[in-house]
Amino acid sequence: MKKASNLLLSKFNRQRSIKAAPLLSRAYIFENSPSSSSSSQFHSTGRHLQCCAKTRGLIFKLHQFQTNPSRNLNTLRKLREKSDLEEAFESGKTSGEMFRVFKDMEACEDPEKALSFADRALKVLDQDGKPSLLVAVALQLMGSVSYGLKRFNDSLGYLNKANRLLGRLEEEGIANVEKIRPVLHAVQLELGNVKTAMGRREEALLNFKKALEIKEMTLGKDSKELGVGYRDLAEAYVSVLNFKEALPFSLKALEIHRKGLGHNSVEVAHDRRILGVIFTRMEEHEKALEQNQLSQRVLKNWGLSSELLRAEIDAANMQIALGKYDEAINTLKSIVQQTEKDTLCHWEKFADSKRCLEIACGNLDKKETVSPIEVAEAYCEISMLYENMNEFETAISLLKRTLAILEKRPQEQQSEGGVSARTGWLLLLKGEVPQAIPYLENAVEKLKDSFGSRHFGVGYIYNNLGAAYLELDRPQSATQIFAVAKDILDVSLGPHHADSIETCQNLSKAYSAMGSYTLAIEFQQRVIDAWEGH
Repeated sequence: MKKASNLLLSKFNRQRSIKAAPLLSRAYIFENSPSSSSSSQFHSTGRHLQCCAKTRGLIFKLHQFQTNPSRNLNTLRKLREKSDLEEAFESGKTSGEMFRVFKDMEACEDPEKALSFADRALKVLDQDGKPSLLVAVALQLMGSVSYGLKRFNDSLGYLNKANRLLGRLEEEGIANVEKIRPVLHAVQLELGNVKTAMGRREEALLNFKKALEIKEMTLGKDSKELGVGYRDLAEAYVSVLNFKEALPFSLKALEIHRKGLGHNSVEVAHDRRILGVIFTRMEEHEKALEQNQLSQRVLKNWGLSSELLRAEIDAANMQIALGKYDEAINTLKSIVQQTEKDTLCHWEKFADSKRCLEIACGNLDKKETVSPIEVAEAYCEISMLYENMNEFETAISLLKRTLAILEKRPQEQQSEGGVSARTGWLLLLKGEVPQAIPYLENAVEKLKDSFGSRHFGVGYIYNNLGAAYLELDRPQSATQIFAVAKDILDVSLGPHHADSIETCQNLSKAYSAMGSYTLAIEFQQRVIDAWEGH
């Protein structure tokens, strides 16, 4: 989800079924990755990545926005600018003049009006039907404005057309390559943003990589902007859980910024924060904590209190993962002292914890129409705390409220899939199997669109879906689903990974339930062989 953005992909929390069989996979909350830097090239991402082993109930007040006393004067000034620009556009004689005026209007006008002027500009620029760079730029701007209006299909159409046109201009030598590249870079970025918003993240990565390749050709190897580009691509890989691919780009960003800006640079601190997230997801917690501590020093020196607070929360989660519970408690106590109100959920005092969470939910209810995505994320976090207390009913209720918000926003498809998966998983734990199946089936469809059909997260959900079918005495359906899950996990994790072995075990049980004992024994033998080699 987004704080101004999306749902971070929390560390997948491994949970075992409360039943003996079949084995359920860990439940996932998929959250979108962010871009930390204000100069991020990926406009569709704005959330700071967090380290999420189970977040221990830190609920922070939403930002309060103060009104600007000079707003009325600014509004009058903008209205005058609008009038002047409209007049200039109407009197434009050449395509170049009209296009310059349009670009000025885009900067100060509402998107609907900007799109209208872009359309008019395109008709003028494209009158003769000949390919030109100006037509490509107009299409790119129309795609950008449509994206801002959340008209993703329209935006994709304009941007794809611009992309094809730029390719033709380059192939036929109609325009100078040096002039084409900046426009092509913008088009590739916007294509990545739109596909991300549509849940097509794997496709988006290809566009982001092309955009970075253009930067590499046009900028110096030590350019700060190139460093930001490397970091942004690393974050894009993190958003699809591909941490191994993310790592080298994150390291390149750190090398460039450390060399050009010094160890005490804010950019270096952001790079280290991303590295901390990547190392955490790779379960290299000592390295993650080292990067986090180095990042904290810089943030403290620069007085960046809000970002420092996030880094300290990350550090607490890393300490928990390393079993350093006393250090984690001290870190969290320090965090509480820095916040406006003590809202730490006491781990051992469940009554106090529940009261704290009830108050938090009451406050969030009032904010739902104003900041729906932020509220949805908070509901998810609170639901995980209720889950820790074995309050499954309340946790499920909060997840359903989260889904009600996300279902209205197509750009949150990945988040919707993750929340749906967790809802189905909790319903399975409660024994409400028929109710769980629609949520798991919905999660599969949403996450296949976001990550691709062969992603290991999809494999986990298939495994849980197979367990649900087996519980309902539908062994044939269960066998088919377990087989799909096994294929995915064998490829993505390897056949000797613990979760791949468990899925093979489930497949053996499904064949046994069907009376296909020869196949059941065959897969059970595979399980034995795999554990022996584990």
